[in-house]
Amino acid sequence: MLPEFRLEQYFSQWEFRARYNLAASDAETMSIAEVLDLGSAEDRRRFLDLRLGYIETDGTPGLRDAVAAWYGKGLAADQVLAFVGAEEGMFCAMHALLQPGDHAIVTVPNYQSTEEIPLSICDVTGVALREAAQWSLDPDEIEAAIRPNTRLLAINFPNNPTGKVIAPEVFEAIVDLAARYGLYLLSDEVYRGLERNGASTLPPAALRYQRGLSLGVMSKSFGLPGLRVGWMASRDREALARMARVKHYLSIAGAGPSEFLSAIALSYADRILDRLRRLIDRNLELVREFFGEFPDLFEWYEPEGGCVAFPRYLGGDGVEEFCRSAVEEAGVILLPSSLFQSRLLPVARDRFRIGFGRENCGAALDVLREHLVRTGRVAGSPSGAA
Repeated sequence: MLPEFRLEQYFSQWEFRARYNLAASDAETMSIAEVLDLGSAEDRRRFLDLRLGYIETDGTPGLRDAVAAWYGKGLAADQVLAFVGAEEGMFCAMHALLQPGDHAIVTVPNYQSTEEIPLSICDVTGVALREAAQWSLDPDEIEAAIRPNTRLLAINFPNNPTGKVIAPEVFEAIVDLAARYGLYLLSDEVYRGLERNGASTLPPAALRYQRGLSLGVMSKSFGLPGLRVGWMASRDREALARMARVKHYLSIAGAGPSEFLSAIALSYADRILDRLRRLIDRNLELVREFFGEFPDLFEWYEPEGGCVAFPRYLGGDGVEEFCRSAVEEAGVILLPSSLFQSRLLPVARDRFRIGFGRENCGAALDVLREHLVRTGRVAGSPSGAA
């Protein structure tokens, strides 16, 4: 039986009660009207004329075409399988490709389902993103973890919660390992397009390797979580077919209006991503300045992609108390490291996740700054001025 999903349980308690979600993993969203305005008058008419019936289990042709086009040359629409969010895609992939007696490898820290779903099926080994080396990943450690029965390797870059993007040569070494040992390479790429440096964007696993699986979603890079549309892309059609058979026991099919709007957004990905990158860059400067004001209270790490980071809290009361007081007394959500603890490897217990992808990031930081002064964690004004 799957254990409690700590992070999601925490959000279910606070996400719609607190004034500010300063831990959100998604970027600023759009309205239905704003998405439709990206398209043509014909797109708007077709959307309003949609019949609310069932759609294709694999996803509408329009969505699958748009996903394939977004990845670029080398991927066909029938190499894309749609899901209701990325979580369903992760669940279906693990259950389709793993069975009792198999072994999987996942990176740590991670989004809890990345390790808990395979742990409910088979043996799993964690390989650490090295905190002391700016969350680097060593391919030699991955190879050392491979067993004769290893079937799958799961990675996530840009990473949640650290914001790490591994170097291209490290990614290529991982691809080579997967190919040499015949592993499925499940690459969680939900933050693709939100790298600080566009040159650091990694190739989609689906294009780089026959057994590569690229997990994508409209929630993160596109800021459209309300659409609940995700996908798995792979040139391994048999693997996708096996995932579809698992999906038949879950959502069966997605929602036509959501997949229609997702196809429009993907067709105008450059415009959406450019807007969000500019917002994130502005917010990241605010976050950087905030932590720079309190060097005795926080240790900052500069994320390389996505819209989350995993700084260290140095206060004597501990990160759990700090995050508790922030949400209960100031109405600001931060995620303490207890929500990212792994059953596979230790995760630092003095860190917390902060998100900076939303418009109200500056206002949330102002409230948090006032909270630090009010609770005596810092003396006087944050800057030290009278």
